[in-house]
Amino acid sequence: MSDKKEIDRPLGQGLGQGQKPLHRAEPRVPVAMGAIIGGLVVVALLGASTMIALRERPWRQPEVIATPQSLPEATTNAASSPQISAQPAQPGGPQIIRVQQEEHGEDGPIIIRDPSALHQDLRIAHLPDRALIEETDAGPLPKRAADGRRPFDVYARPWSGTRGARVAIVIGGLAVSQTGTQAAIAQLPPEVTLAFASGGNSIGRWMQEGRRKGHEIIMQMPMEPFDYPAIDPGRNTLTVEASQTENLQALHRVLSRTTNYVGVMNYMGARFSADSQALGPIMHELAVRGLGYLDDGSSARSRAPELAAQEHMPLAVADTQIDAVQDRDAILKKLDELEATARAKGSAIGIGSAFGMTVDAVATWVEEAKMRGIEIVPISALANDPEKR
Repeated sequence: MSDKKEIDRPLGQGLGQGQKPLHRAEPRVPVAMGAIIGGLVVVALLGASTMIALRERPWRQPEVIATPQSLPEATTNAASSPQISAQPAQPGGPQIIRVQQEEHGEDGPIIIRDPSALHQDLRIAHLPDRALIEETDAGPLPKRAADGRRPFDVYARPWSGTRGARVAIVIGGLAVSQTGTQAAIAQLPPEVTLAFASGGNSIGRWMQEGRRKGHEIIMQMPMEPFDYPAIDPGRNTLTVEASQTENLQALHRVLSRTTNYVGVMNYMGARFSADSQALGPIMHELAVRGLGYLDDGSSARSRAPELAAQEHMPLAVADTQIDAVQDRDAILKKLDELEATARAKGSAIGIGSAFGMTVDAVATWVEEAKMRGIEIVPISALANDPEKR
C-alpha cells in the first residue's frame, strides 16, 4: 500500500476498490434558508409590478405630466389675474406652462403639457368645455381654465403644422341671414373660419352646427367707425365716448352670445381701434380671458398690433378683403392674389362676408388651391402667439 497521502495523488488515480476521487465541495445553502430567499424575491417582484400598475400614468396622459399644485383661475381683475407664459420643453415636445402671480414671487407653479392634447376632439367640438366658462349676469363668458388652458387653444381647429404656403379665409356675417348662414355652413370647406355677427339670431344653434362641420369660430365685435352714428355697426357697439365700464359691459354682452370661439375680430371700428385709451382695456380683457384678436386690416391707424404685443395675446391681421366687389371673377382674382401672397411670404389671410356669391367662389377656389399645394388653415394657425414662441 502506498504511503502517499491522498491529497498528493493525481486526481482519480491510485484509488482503492470502492474509493471515489476527491472533488472541491460545492457551497450549499440550507434548504430552509433557500426557501426564505426565494420567497423574498417573489414578494419583491410582485411589489414592483403592483407599483408600476397603480402609479400615475404620465405617458398615457401626456396632457398633464406634472402639476406641482392647483393653478389659480384667471379673473377679470388685472391685479389678481395670473401671468401665464409657455415654452416648449424640447423641439416638438411638451410645453412648460408657468402660471405666476405676484404673491408667489419668482416661483410660480408649473404645468407640463403636450400641446397636441389641448385641442378639443372634433367629435364633441360643438360642446363647450365647462372649465372655460364663467357664468355671469351677462351670460356665459369665456375664461382661462384653472390649469392655464385658453379658449384660443382648446377651440382651435387642428392643422398640419407644416411650413408650406398657408391661407386662412374668414367668412363673416353669419347668423344675420338664416338661409345664408345655413348655406355657408353647408357649402364652405371645414378649413374656412366662420365669424358670427354678435347682433345675429340663433347664434348658439349656428355655432354648434358650424363646429359639427369642423369649422373654427370667431366672434365679430362692433366698434365705432369715423362716421358713427350715420353708419351704425349695431347694438353693443364700443365707442370712444363711452366709459371704460360701459364698453366692458358691451363687450361682455357680445362675448356671451355663444361659446366655443377662439377670439374676436372687429366689425368696422376705424375710429375706436385708432384710440389706444379706448381699445386698451378691451384688449386687456380679451387677453385675460385667453382669446385672440383678428384685425380686419382695413385701417392703417389701428392700435391693435401694439396693444396685443403689450398684452402677450394672439394677434392676426388680414391681408385683404376678398369680396369688396360682389362679382365672381373679382372674388376669384382676389383669392388668387391671396395665394400669391402666401407663396411669397409663407401665409396670407383673407376676409369676406357670407354672401351667396362669396361662399360659392370660396368653396370652388379652396378645392382647386389644395390641388396646387396650398394648405387652407384656420385663423388661429396664422396668429402671432407670444405664449407659443
